[in-house]
Amino acid sequence: MSDIGDWFRSIPAITRYWFAATVAVPLVGKLGLISPAYFVLWPEAFLYRFQIWRPITATFFFPVGPGTGFLYLVNLYFLYQYSTRLETGAFDGRPADYLFMLLFNWACIVITGLAMDMQLLMIPLIMSVLYVWAQLNRDMIVSFWFGTRFKACYLPWVILGFNYIIGGSYPMDLGGRNFLSTPQFLYRWLPSRRGGVSGFGVPPASMRRAADQNGGGGRHNWGQGFRLGDQ
Repeated sequence: MSDIGDWFRSIPAITRYWFAATVAVPLVGKLGLISPAYFVLWPEAFLYRFQIWRPITATFFFPVGPGTGFLYLVNLYFLYQYSTRLETGAFDGRPADYLFMLLFNWACIVITGLAMDMQLLMIPLIMSVLYVWAQLNRDMIVSFWFGTRFKACYLPWVILGFNYIIGGSYPMDLGGRNFLSTPQFLYRWLPSRRGGVSGFGVPPASMRRAADQNGGGGRHNWGQGFRLGDQ
């Protein structure tokens, strides 16, 4: 148990709380402590019955059962892997920026969910984080099942198809204008420690330096890549 505790405490803070909630809420529903019907996003209940918790619980809840357990575990793994890589990579030292990105993605997903009657939001939010990571590392070569290899920019679409096949029910161009800035109250709550990403549409400092050294042309050389699941 101490090993599990040490591993859990080693997860970056925002990813750790997100991961814990994504385990706890389905467990509460599975044990029958609260009916799962209260966790999903039903537009009528949210808009007309003022059950305002539903967009939050629908983000963490997933109906775990014999036919969905594998899909749940795979996406829990994606949450841990790619949220950790973003929080300790591009957003290293800037937890407020990372939290703001998650909140913005979540708000967009909730609006889409209400419009399209999407009752579960766990996988869409995980996919949004995976998409951001893939865009920041778009030329990296990654390997998926059965040794298939492709650029990271295609990874979200491969996993989207994977989720669909096994039972699953944001554009961001680097170097554009900074349309969104992290609110100051998040900086006061989660102060920055050192450089990283601020706002959307601005590449990390390391990428800007590489682009300057290359005369502004071409793409960054991300190296050999790695297999999914490697740390």
